[in-house]
Amino acid sequence: MTIDSDGCLVSGTGSKLDAAVALFHSLSDGTRLAIVRRLADGEARVADLVGELGMAQSTVSAHMACLRDCGLVQGRPQGRQVFYSLTRPELLDLLASAETLLAATGNAVALCPNYGTDAAAGPGVTA
Repeated sequence: MTIDSDGCLVSGTGSKLDAAVALFHSLSDGTRLAIVRRLADGEARVADLVGELGMAQSTVSAHMACLRDCGLVQGRPQGRQVFYSLTRPELLDLLASAETLLAATGNAVALCPNYGTDAAAGPGVTA
């Protein structure tokens, strides 16, 4: 299995574990997670997401392409516009379970030296 720099699966997976890794990796980017959370409220166009998330159109479009390629969102063309929505309601269940787990652990994952909130600052940098 290969995952590109955007966190998208590039080649086929060899096992269910590989597929799970690809799923969680596709959701590991904050922008993609914000898009998924917004689409939980209903469909939206890229232009809507640009305004709501305060990001560049090219950034939102690239992340939408990744989510679409991973099968997590789908587009519904209407005239010259495309309205995006989540493909599976189970994704909302997954996010709800993640929030429950975070609450149960007191958000301990934020202290993880590899992926926690301080890890984003880089080695030797404290927040």
